[in-house]
Amino acid sequence: MYSDHHGWLKSWLHRRLGNAADAADLAQDTFIRLLVKPASRGFASVAETRAYLRTAANGLCIDLWRRREIEQAWLQTLAALPEPVAPSPEHQAIVIEALMEVGSMLSRLSEKAARAFILAQVEGVGYRDIAAELGVSERMVKKYIAQAMLQCALIEAGLAG
Repeated sequence: MYSDHHGWLKSWLHRRLGNAADAADLAQDTFIRLLVKPASRGFASVAETRAYLRTAANGLCIDLWRRREIEQAWLQTLAALPEPVAPSPEHQAIVIEALMEVGSMLSRLSEKAARAFILAQVEGVGYRDIAAELGVSERMVKKYIAQAMLQCALIEAGLAG
C-alpha cells in the first residue's frame, strides 16, 4: 500500500499544505498510524484506499494547524513580555504541549462544558455568573466543571491525550 499510494498522498498533502516538508512528514505519519492501528478491513478499490488515507491525513493536517495556531498565540504572548521574563526554549515547549493537551481535552467536552471551564479557570468567573451566561442552572455548571476536571485528571494519569 505504501509504494502504491505514498507519492499520491504526499502530492495531495503538498497541495493542501503548500509545503513539501510538512507534506512528507504527514504522509509518513499517516502510514505509521496505519501500521500502528491497521484498518479493520481490506480496501476494495484504489478509490476506497485513497479515501481512507485522505481522511487520516486530513486529521493530521487539522492537528498541525491547531498546533501552529497555539504556537503562534504563545509566541505573541511571549513577544509582549519583557525579555528577562521570557521562559527558556524548553519551558516554551512544555507550555505549548500543555496547551495542546488542554485544547484536546476541551474538544472532547460539549460546547457549554468547555465554555464553563474556560470562564471558571481562565477568566475567574463565578459559577452563578457562568450559569447566567450559559442559560443553565448553577448545578449544571458544577457538572460541566466536574466533566472538565475529569478529563484533566485522565490526561494527568496518561489515560487520555
